Amino acid sequence: MKEKLENIARNDGRYHPRALQFVYDGLGYTLKNFLTEPDHVSGQTLCDGLRDFAIKKWGRLAKMVLNDWGIQKTRDFGEIVYLMIDHKWMSAQPSDTIEDFNGIYDFDTVFKKNFNFQ
Repeated sequence: MKEKLENIARNDGRYHPRALQFVYDGLGYTLKNFLTEPDHVSGQTLCDGLRDFAIKKWGRLAKMVLNDWGIQKTRDFGEIVYLMIDHKWMSAQPSDTIEDFNGIYDFDTVFKKNFNFQ
């Protein structure tokens, strides 16, 4: 049986348990709405999906919520993904790396400056 996400987050200490749940749920959202390659989501694609998922859930508050949970940049999404990979909640292909999540976008830009009310 898999260790609970809450326990993984608490033992790691970097991110709120809800951050792990958000990334896990956001993977499902990304698979449904952004999948371009069968059975594989790249770091870039997951970050794009998580951006849209956050905006859909929280609107202009997305950056504040993510920051409150310890997520400051796209690399944090990767840190959470690899934490969940280590605990068998997600998987990676041999060509995937944590660096795939570096600098995908700036949170201030996508969640504040370029935010559009829909």
